[in-house]
Amino acid sequence: MEQITYHNSVMLIQSIEGLNIKSDGIYIDLTFGSGGHSKAILQYLGQTGKLFAFDQDQDSKQNLINDSRFTFINHNFKHIKNHLEFYGIKKVDGILGDLGVSSHQFDCKSRGFSYRFDCPLDMRMDTRKSLKASDILNTYDEAELIRIFNQYGEIHNASKLAKLIISERKIMPFEMSQDLINRIKSCIPKHKEFKYLAQLYQSLRMEINGEINALRSLLEQSIALLNPKGRLVMISYHSLEDRMVKIFMRSGNFDDKIEKDMYGNNLSPFSLINRKAIVPDEKELNENNRSRSARLRIAERRQDGK
Repeated sequence: MEQITYHNSVMLIQSIEGLNIKSDGIYIDLTFGSGGHSKAILQYLGQTGKLFAFDQDQDSKQNLINDSRFTFINHNFKHIKNHLEFYGIKKVDGILGDLGVSSHQFDCKSRGFSYRFDCPLDMRMDTRKSLKASDILNTYDEAELIRIFNQYGEIHNASKLAKLIISERKIMPFEMSQDLINRIKSCIPKHKEFKYLAQLYQSLRMEINGEINALRSLLEQSIALLNPKGRLVMISYHSLEDRMVKIFMRSGNFDDKIEKDMYGNNLSPFSLINRKAIVPDEKELNENNRSRSARLRIAERRQDGK
């Protein structure tokens, strides 16, 4: 059995400060992982405070915190409202999300998240689900492959890659990572191999785990869940996710339409705490490679917002 190891939480201090924690408040950690953010939140909570942590990965249960104020929910955060209602929670004071893949998922060979290892093409965050990376490569039609390569990976030759994959899978299905890499070499630009493979793996992973739809659902639910002056704190690693978070925090929708009343007052449900994304400092970049593409955004629920 592979050892379960996790690295440091990204922008831990900045994100905890962004939550502006009240000792008796109710807070949500959307992506429990190693429990780094959750442990930090608990340090600021009093005896009546509560913390609910979500994580769909079964491995994360090995990091559970023995604290009466802490409740772990082993499910995707897209169902946040339903799960909180089960515990009698209708409003919260802060929501924190550290999106993307944990260091453990990247480093665990059997999970298939990294092209560094020759392993089954899996990439499921929730291993209870059936769809794997190999299923996408072996069953998606050309248009579907082009869509995910373009949208999630920003792969410049998405059409050529999709055509090659469809041609190759007729000879033999894709099952292992090294086999995939060897069979698409003609599409991989010289001297940019690592970047290209990272983009390909990212696109497959985001499709398998429905990451964009889950984020969209979470953001929409956050408006009703957050108390006035409650904080929404999101760390993203992909430009598409960061753009979604930025637009939603600014306008309360994904069309970036800012509604105003007859007097010209902004009716957005949020006010921005930081107008520009917060990025890791040089010290963190040197100590934690995972933080290099991280973007932190913070918004506060308006008292008078819709």
